[in-house]
Amino acid sequence: MLKDILKILENDAQATPKQISAMTGIPPAEVSKLIKQAEKDRIILKYKTIVNWDKAENEHIFAWIGVRLEPQKDVGFDSIAERIHRFPQARSVYLVSGTYDLLVLVIGKNNHEIANFVSQKLSHIEGVKETVTQFILKCYKEDGEVMESTEKIKRQAVVL
Repeated sequence: MLKDILKILENDAQATPKQISAMTGIPPAEVSKLIKQAEKDRIILKYKTIVNWDKAENEHIFAWIGVRLEPQKDVGFDSIAERIHRFPQARSVYLVSGTYDLLVLVIGKNNHEIANFVSQKLSHIEGVKETVTQFILKCYKEDGEVMESTEKIKRQAVVL
């Protein structure tokens, strides 16, 4: 039951309990109760809007930063990741496999601001061995949403 509700909300955070009820067959009052409990249990963390910042006259840029770490005794990467995610510039922080240990999505007003974040804050954290910064030049798809469709809308032919 809850998984069905979560899938609907993940796809459309504005779906109402009444709409969810119509899609799942779960009574609206029960839908509301399950959502409130999921929020309380931190299963639902946040409701999100995806913005096409390029169309909204974006005044900032994003970058992915790959971070290689020296794991700390008894806590591994967790304490370093915790320090990094506290910075307001860090939008997302992921522990990953591969060349780097963490991937950090950061936001800044310009390249210089992101470079300063890396050189003055990130690189000074004990355990950070190496970083590589990749600036996001254009976003084609985010969170499953195509930012700008190149397909022409095709209308069905009307036959009278």
